[in-house]
Amino acid sequence: MDLEKDVLDAFEYIQENDVKFIRLQFCDLLGQNRNVAITAKQMERVLAGGMPFDASLIPGLTAAGDADLVLVPDMTTIQLLPWRPQRGKVARIICDIKYPDGKIYASDSRQILKKSLKKADQLGIDFFVSTGCEFYLFKQDEEGNPTTEPTDQASYFDLAPYDRGENTRREIILTLEDMGFEIESSRHEKGPGQHEVDFEYDSALCSADKLTTFRTVVKTVSQRNGMHASFLPKPLVDEPGSGMHVHVFLEKDGENIFEIKDGKLSQEAQSFIAGVLAHIKGITAVANPLVNSYKRLIGGQEAPRFISYGCGNQLPLIKIPAEFSGHSRLELRSPDPTCNPYLIFALVLEAGLDGMEKNLPLDEKLLIKSDTDLSAGFEELPMNLNDALREMEKDPLIQDVLGSELTKKYIILKKAEWNEYTKTVHPWEIDHYLSVY
Repeated sequence: MDLEKDVLDAFEYIQENDVKFIRLQFCDLLGQNRNVAITAKQMERVLAGGMPFDASLIPGLTAAGDADLVLVPDMTTIQLLPWRPQRGKVARIICDIKYPDGKIYASDSRQILKKSLKKADQLGIDFFVSTGCEFYLFKQDEEGNPTTEPTDQASYFDLAPYDRGENTRREIILTLEDMGFEIESSRHEKGPGQHEVDFEYDSALCSADKLTTFRTVVKTVSQRNGMHASFLPKPLVDEPGSGMHVHVFLEKDGENIFEIKDGKLSQEAQSFIAGVLAHIKGITAVANPLVNSYKRLIGGQEAPRFISYGCGNQLPLIKIPAEFSGHSRLELRSPDPTCNPYLIFALVLEAGLDGMEKNLPLDEKLLIKSDTDLSAGFEELPMNLNDALREMEKDPLIQDVLGSELTKKYIILKKAEWNEYTKTVHPWEIDHYLSVY
């Protein structure tokens, strides 16, 4: 990478597009976008020494006694925000997090993925990812607050007038394309008011960067159109949950290892899948990070529940989609759109590499061929956040990938969330017990 050229190109971009404000953006431990705005005139100063910020105010990022961190812009990620004013334009730049002396902050999600990608590169492996991300569009009340009333009662692949979110979805796609995103497809999903956007595959780092921006675009455009967009995994009890299917393309020495030859996957592909399956219980705490995430997994409706793989239907945890146009790949179906994409991509990659390094066999007992196979006693994913955190604690690979400090912080934050949930008296308890006991 030619850093000096990247900086010059970015400054030229700022001048040519009359950029006046720049949002320095980063992703926190829980996958949420954070940013600080500066004027374009401040960019030279920021590039020279970074943008300092009080990290102690961001949960899970660092302890109060170690609060001095700086944002270091990755100038290759500069993009205009099309929904902002066209006079005195606004751009965003994704940042890495470092210490003031330039040392890498090891618990930065983006740095963790970069570290995993470097390891793969040393093995001659290129890791590409595409995602299919689902979300709901809900109506707002008179004061602009979100409700749980869907914007329509349409279903899978429906058109207008049944699909009342069609124009909003179209505007989302056009906004993303204005920002340089390549969109493979978009559609109304099975649930009322539910939608999906599928991305073209890209390097894992670029795909993670795009996902964090995508969620901001969806919420911003939807709100502008009087709707509330929600990535909550299970917002409606009797309707499908929202997932974020992760499609993995793995190239070794320029060849896709998931290419099916003579009706079979290569041994390396089988071992990669076996590695992901071997570590999936611990990975689940990151792939499905909310209390609500597990209501999607328990609720069925095509959400995977069993540790399995297969080719022909939507039930397996890992699906090998039908091959077409050289797009042979692995599809991990359990993650949901509230996860931190940098961390989940790093964990999937390293779990698969672990399987390849150990030459793990792909157990045929985990193969799902039809619905009836589910009666054969497949092992389940963790079915609540607390169980997933316990599995995370038991898996040394996760601590190795995320680092002991970040793993500890994540578990502390999420256990606090679980404890708060368990001590809360829920409406269901009142409805079922108050009049009886």
